[in-house]
Amino acid sequence: MNQAIEGLMYAASQLFLIPVLLAIGVLFLHAFYALGAFLWQARQRRVGLAAGFELIEARRQDPGLRIVDLEALALARLEFARIATRVAPMLGLAATMIPMGPALKALGDGELGDVSRSLMVAFSAVILALIAAALGYWVVNVRRRWYASDLLTLEKGEVSR
Repeated sequence: MNQAIEGLMYAASQLFLIPVLLAIGVLFLHAFYALGAFLWQARQRRVGLAAGFELIEARRQDPGLRIVDLEALALARLEFARIATRVAPMLGLAATMIPMGPALKALGDGELGDVSRSLMVAFSAVILALIAAALGYWVVNVRRRWYASDLLTLEKGEVSR
């Protein structure tokens, strides 16, 4: 009975390897997309283009927006990136642990080639996940500071409504 449960858990965990690796790939690509968008917005802010100041521009387009509405807008714009920065390391850990089962089994069977392939997948996935999380974390935190600065500017009334 115990071996059946262990075998079932092993088989179930192996089903998640491909979806976890795909999710890490998507988050890795998204991190570079977010980095590019961030750098573009940084450039816009540096030269003073209105598009770089999202919340101020949103208020200009709709003067009826209150500060609380703009705060909700800022949170909504950061939401996916914030979630991605937290989920990526978790998926990286899962992608590390899932191939360890086959690696240990292959080690027990004396198949060192299979061990190295499993470990290669495990470590590559966690590296990509951590890079995605690090890039996303940086982008989210700087954008959060930008949004706070924009909200402060709007609260002080330094921008015409």
